[in-house]
Amino acid sequence: MEGAQDAEPDELDTELMLRVRCGDERAMRTLMTRHKDGVYAMACRMLSCNAEAEDLTQRTFIRVWKAASSYEPTAKFTTWLFTILKNLVFNEMRRQSRKPVSSLEEREQQGYCAAQEGHSSPDDALRQKELEEIVEKALKALPPKARMAMELRRVHQMNYEEIGAVLDMSLPAVKSLLFRSRQCLKESLAEYL
Repeated sequence: MEGAQDAEPDELDTELMLRVRCGDERAMRTLMTRHKDGVYAMACRMLSCNAEAEDLTQRTFIRVWKAASSYEPTAKFTTWLFTILKNLVFNEMRRQSRKPVSSLEEREQQGYCAAQEGHSSPDDALRQKELEEIVEKALKALPPKARMAMELRRVHQMNYEEIGAVLDMSLPAVKSLLFRSRQCLKESLAEYL
């Protein structure tokens, strides 16, 4: 894989995935190492960082391995990867909506998982934490597809075409969804801005 190290990230992912398609476990481990943090972060943000986020990360890569034979490098690997994650996340959200959280311990596990570091004072840290919780609550109020679009754009810097591929939406529909989502967030957060 010496030559692959010089390749662009997208080219490297495609090369690795084509090797996975031929059953190369080492290439699969490399892909997992490269993308597990991003997949976990998205699952965590969509599912409030509960215990399911780690499970969904593992299940995503299991599906990548199992579906490797159907992979075609017509789009970026990350678009294909996040499409798999999207399907798993939306299924899990539907499952969770049918089974409400009841115990205090489960509610605490579903809290936002980002650790606060490097704040200059306890007051600043508290204000920052409160603001993050308010933003997180506003994001959670969005419909799942809108929230995922916002996360793909904001956290993973995907362009509109890539988001459309992940969410199976046209370019105008993605633009409209993101516009409406930003408007909803702006209205929700108006008193804090």
